[in-house]
Amino acid sequence: MATTAPVHPVDEVPPVRQLAAFGLQHVLAMYAGAVAVPLIVGGAMKLSPADLAYLITADLLVCGIATLIQCVGFWRFGVRLPIMQGCTFAAVSPMVLIGTTGGGLPAIYGSVIVAGLAIVLLAPVFGRLLRFFPPLVTGTVILIIGVSLLPVAGNWAAGGAGAEDFGEPKNLALAGFVLAVVLGVQRFAPAFLSRIAVLIGIAVGLAVAVPFGFTDFGGVGDADWMGISTPFHFGAPSFHASAIVSMLVVALVTMTETTGDLIAVGEMTDRPIEARTLADGLRADGLSTVLGSVFNTFPYTAFAQNVGLVGMTRVRSRWVVAAAGGILVVLGLLPKLGAVVAAIPAPVLGGAGLVMFGTVAASGLRTLAAVDFKGNDNLTVVAVSVAIGMLPVGVPGVYARFPDWFQTVMNSGISAGCLTAIALNLLFNHLPGRESRPATGAEPEAASAPA
Repeated sequence: MATTAPVHPVDEVPPVRQLAAFGLQHVLAMYAGAVAVPLIVGGAMKLSPADLAYLITADLLVCGIATLIQCVGFWRFGVRLPIMQGCTFAAVSPMVLIGTTGGGLPAIYGSVIVAGLAIVLLAPVFGRLLRFFPPLVTGTVILIIGVSLLPVAGNWAAGGAGAEDFGEPKNLALAGFVLAVVLGVQRFAPAFLSRIAVLIGIAVGLAVAVPFGFTDFGGVGDADWMGISTPFHFGAPSFHASAIVSMLVVALVTMTETTGDLIAVGEMTDRPIEARTLADGLRADGLSTVLGSVFNTFPYTAFAQNVGLVGMTRVRSRWVVAAAGGILVVLGLLPKLGAVVAAIPAPVLGGAGLVMFGTVAASGLRTLAAVDFKGNDNLTVVAVSVAIGMLPVGVPGVYARFPDWFQTVMNSGISAGCLTAIALNLLFNHLPGRESRPATGAEPEAASAPA
């Protein structure tokens, strides 16, 4: 009697009911971050409310398409892991500068096209750099990703950055209530419900928030039922050398961040990233970035917010995240539904975000637990890398007087910490030093080999 090979959890297809619930949970976890970039850039450029709404629906549409490319994949595009895609925050400052002083949206889209093509071409090069990401580096980077996201959850819990009632006890109380619901469901509910603890927490939090006046659904009535993003809606792209250079720097930063996210998800799903799969994932980033510029949105990258959700729920199927991509496509085509999701108050998202982002940091600690810290300088590598990574998070204006390209790289705690971890691992575990020391954290297969 013939036996079939077991299906890896990443490739399992859950029942439709579970796909929809798990997928919606991923959408809610990343929605606020997904729409933040077009809101910030469009607001800085003083676009009309209609143009801002257009940017948001275009962003949701391409977020969904980019997620499908990454999860489902075709040919050499897509890592085929549960990875959500969204607009990168690393590009916000350069895009605001380009849009307000260097040619408006057409100049932004021209530079984004070039950056996307550069990512596609450089993907194989980054793939070959995977050997510089041993457990010492990957654990440190995953830890930095989680810790650097916690202030985002904190801002949401307090009411959302810039909110008039920021820090009001009622906001923190609502966030704490949502956190308690998520933890209670995860601890005491049946297995299926525990896996959608975040979704249940957000739903219960929203139900409590409405009668207490935390949210306003007025924007739902003003939103259109149907909206289709047409190519180059804001005009044909224009190409300016200075804009292209700054966006190429952004491309290198997003590739570094995506590498950390892909490695983190590979660890969580027991499907470790290899050089070829890393290149495929980065290549999908580049293609999505090009599509973003064509359909009136911005550069795309793996969303770290959802990495924590994968670790917390232990739902490893890439088809769940593909379902989330499908939901995003629908939201991008039906602005009224998108307005409903947008009405979820920030404290509700903050309560859920605290446990999700904390899970990412805890996953980094779990990876570092396998690293030997005795008789070597691995502890120094982790300590300094985390410190450098947290510097722009704790002191946002620390690099304000440095050149723009330097700020683009170092203002991202993830890229700053990642580059530091790689450099220090090379310094302490690969270069000849004052004495021979075991390179336990340098190469996974050479735990007992001399440096």
